[in-house]
Amino acid sequence: MQSLLAVALFVVALALVIWQPRGLSIGWPAAVGGALAVLLGIVTPAEVGEVVGIVWDATLAFVAVILISLVLDATGFFEWAALHMVRRARGSGIRLFIYSIVLGALVAALFANDGAALILTPIVYEQVKALRLPAAAILAFVMAGGFVADSTSLPLVVSNLVNIVSADFFHIGFVAYSARMLPVDVAALVASLLALYLFFRRDLPGRLETTGLKAPVDAIRDRRLFGFSWVVLGLLLAGYLASQTLHIPVSVVAGSAALLLLLLAARSPAVDVRRLVAEAPWKVVVFSVGMYVVVFGLRNAGLIAALARSLAWVARHGLAASVFYTGFLAAGLSSVMNNMPTVMVDALAIHASGAEGVLRLGAALANVVGSDLGPKITPIGSLATLLWLHVLEHRGVKIGWGYYFRVGITLTLPVLAVTLAALLLVLSAGA
Repeated sequence: MQSLLAVALFVVALALVIWQPRGLSIGWPAAVGGALAVLLGIVTPAEVGEVVGIVWDATLAFVAVILISLVLDATGFFEWAALHMVRRARGSGIRLFIYSIVLGALVAALFANDGAALILTPIVYEQVKALRLPAAAILAFVMAGGFVADSTSLPLVVSNLVNIVSADFFHIGFVAYSARMLPVDVAALVASLLALYLFFRRDLPGRLETTGLKAPVDAIRDRRLFGFSWVVLGLLLAGYLASQTLHIPVSVVAGSAALLLLLLAARSPAVDVRRLVAEAPWKVVVFSVGMYVVVFGLRNAGLIAALARSLAWVARHGLAASVFYTGFLAAGLSSVMNNMPTVMVDALAIHASGAEGVLRLGAALANVVGSDLGPKITPIGSLATLLWLHVLEHRGVKIGWGYYFRVGITLTLPVLAVTLAALLLVLSAGA
């Protein structure tokens, strides 16, 4: 009976999170689901405390990174970067396509996949629209931006909420994580570039007409704050690198940088700090705690044990089998039940599987790769994708779910395979 209750609670909470009827915030179904799990005896109050201990650093770090990206967006930072990208393309449509993908990868790495999808995508859309490109070309740029926001959100712990949750759960430090995942992300970027070009090559423009496009410097709304932003970003990177040695939570580093940038922005006429703080994704904190409590219910009901047994059996066949099985499993689960519950379920299963050493690390990082890339198969794979579709629809770009799935599965499977192969090489070299 408890197993049925745990599954039903998970399915209902997840469905409400994905569909968000009447604009329902993602925090509410997760919070109510978590509360019901405790009231029904599926999860104990002590385990709720355990969940908070697991997710607090991840969610607060994510909120801080998004706050930083919102301030930078208000100063014109991302528009400035996009205009530089157009200028460096020197009239070549293919070159602009490549540069836009690289820019998306950089933004995803430093400001999280949500920052790349929700902030950079509208800017790129407005730029290519201003270049008077045909509808098919605009769609190609938009789809590429949305894809690369997730496929290249691997290199840093803070590049994706999935990364932070997994790194915290398995106690992987910032430097240790980045040392392994930076080369993996480069492989993901190269594979994404090739896959996106081959898929959209017929829709890309040959030459661009850039006459009348404003200069990059004209995009900057506050030059003083723009200059200070580079200093804060430098301090942020230094803090990230020192966090592992000094045992400082990533959220403390990111939060300090966000607070400093907000204090500087408070004196800027270009930034409404109160509005930005209100727009920060605080609901993600509630969602993460509530959803993880619901997932703990699945564990307590014995359902994750079956998944753990399959992971243990595959691990006995070696590192390669473990990496590819875990990666494709995470991708498949992410595509049908969202990547946040997936990374939580898989992390608990990997822990319960008894894997140790490089096998444990390989499964943990393969889970990250699959949970980062798998959401691109379907529109419901991640909250960022659902919000991305909503933002585009408001700009008159309607992307049907059938078209999205056809593009998503065609691009994701080969890129995922290449990325997991790169992870296997990195782990094998370091073993």
